[in-house]
Amino acid sequence: IAAQATLAFYAGLSMQFVCQSTLRDVRNACYEKIITLPMTFFGQRRVGELTSRIAADVNQIETTIDTTLPQMARQFIFLVGGITMIAVTSLKLTGIILVTVPVLMSVAIFFGRKMRACARATQDQLASGHTIVEETLQAITSVKAFTNELWEKARYADSNQKTHAFALHAARWRAISSAFFVIALLGTLTMVLWFGVSLMQHGQMTPGALTRFVLYTVFVTGAMGQAAEAFNQIQKTLGSTQRLRELLREESEPSDSTSAPARLHGDVSFDGVCFTYPTRKVEVLHSLELNVRAGECIALVGPSGAGKSTLTALLMRLYEPSYGNIQFDGMDAGSLPLKWLRRQIGIVPQECILFGGTIRQNIAYGRSDATPQEIQLAAQQANADEFIQAFPNGYDTLVGDRGVQLSGGQRQRIAIARAILKNPVILILDEATNSLDSHSEQQIQVALDRLMQGRTTFIIAHRLATIRHVDRIVVLAQGSIVEMGTHDALFANTEGIYRQLCRLQFQASPQDD
Repeated sequence: IAAQATLAFYAGLSMQFVCQSTLRDVRNACYEKIITLPMTFFGQRRVGELTSRIAADVNQIETTIDTTLPQMARQFIFLVGGITMIAVTSLKLTGIILVTVPVLMSVAIFFGRKMRACARATQDQLASGHTIVEETLQAITSVKAFTNELWEKARYADSNQKTHAFALHAARWRAISSAFFVIALLGTLTMVLWFGVSLMQHGQMTPGALTRFVLYTVFVTGAMGQAAEAFNQIQKTLGSTQRLRELLREESEPSDSTSAPARLHGDVSFDGVCFTYPTRKVEVLHSLELNVRAGECIALVGPSGAGKSTLTALLMRLYEPSYGNIQFDGMDAGSLPLKWLRRQIGIVPQECILFGGTIRQNIAYGRSDATPQEIQLAAQQANADEFIQAFPNGYDTLVGDRGVQLSGGQRQRIAIARAILKNPVILILDEATNSLDSHSEQQIQVALDRLMQGRTTFIIAHRLATIRHVDRIVVLAQGSIVEMGTHDALFANTEGIYRQLCRLQFQASPQDD
C-alpha cells in the first residue's frame, strides 16, 4: 500500500509537470507567433478568434494530456498483458480475437476522421462566440448608449446555438462509435465463449483454461473499449491542435538579421507606390510619387478614404506596397531591419488606446529604459505633468482598461509624451490635438512644434487651420496626389480640392478668406 501510494504521488506529480510545461510552451509559442504576425494577418482575423485559440484550444489539449494520455497508457499495458496471457492459454482462441483487430482499427480511423472534422467545426464556432463577447465588452459604452443589449444577447445566443448544434453532431458520431465498439467487443467475447465451449466439449481445453481465457479476454476487451473512448477524445483534441498548427505555420514579420546605420537622417521617398489591402479588391494608392527632405513637415489632407492613413501605414511598414518602393535616406525600406526602422518612427494616433497599467508605464512604452526624470520631462513637454501630479498616486495612477479612467484629452497628452520620450527621427501625427479643448490644444501645439523641430513630420489633418504653416501640403483624392504646395499657393487655386475643403470647413467665401 505504501509503495502504491508513493508511486501514485510521483506519477501524478510527473504527469502534471509534463502537462503544465507543455501548456506553458504552447501558450508562449502561440502568443509569440501572434504578436510577430504582419498586419495583413490581423486584417483577416478577429480578436476573439485568436484569444479563443490560446484559451479554449489549449484547454482542450490540457484535458487530453492530463487525463486521456495516462488512461491510454494504462489500457495499453492491460491490452498487451491480456493478449500475452490469452496467447499462453490458447493460441486458437487468441487468433479469433486478433482477427477482429484490423477491422476495429479500420473503423476507428473512419470514426476518427469524422469526429476530428466535427471537433474542428465546433471549435471554430466557439471562437466566433468568443469574438462576439470580446467585441461587445470592448465597446460596452456604445452598446449601452445605443441600448443594444437585447440585440447583442440575441447575436450571442444565435452563435451559442450553432455551437450547441455542432457539439451535438460531434456527440452523435461519438455515440455511434461507442455503440459499434460495444457490439464488436461483446460480439468478440461471445464468439470466444462459443468456440471455447466447443473446444472443451472435444477435450481440447479444460474448464479451468477456458475460465482463465474468458477472464483475460474481459481484460482485453475492457482495455480496447476504454482505448476506443480515449481515441475519440484524442480525435476531438486533434481538431484543436490543427487550428494551433495552422497559426504556428503562419509567416511572421522578418526579423532584424541585417545591419543598419545608427540612426536615420530623415529623407523619405515614395517611388510609384501602389497598394491594395488583402481583404479588398480596390486599389487604395495609385502610382504615388512623393519626395520628402529630412526635417520637412508634410501635411496630408483629403476626403475620407483618400489614402492618408494608408500612406503612413506603409511608411511604418505595417503593410508592404503592392508595387513600387519606399526609400529612407536612399535605402530601400525592405533592405532595412524592420524593428530598427520602426524605432526611428514615432506616432501620435487619433484614437489613443492606453494599456491597463500605470501612467508611468504607458509613457515609457516608447522607451522602456527611460529614467523617471526623463518620463516626467516628456510629460511636462506634453503638458501632462500638471494633471498627472494632481492624481493621488501621481505617475503610478492606474489608467484602467484601455485608459478608461482618463479623459480623451488626457489620454492624448500621454500619447504625445510617449512620442516625445521616444525621440524619433520621423514623426507621424494623426490629428494629435483632436481630443483637446481650445486651451489645451494651444499648449499642446507649442509642445508639438518643439517636437517637430529637426524631424521629418507627416501630419494627417482634417482641421485645416492647424496646418497653415507646414512646409508642404499634400492633397490626396482617390489614392492619388492631386495637389501639392503651401497653404497660400493651394488656396489661391480656385478650382482646387484644397480650396473647396477650406471653404466647406471654414464656411467662408473666397473674399472673406
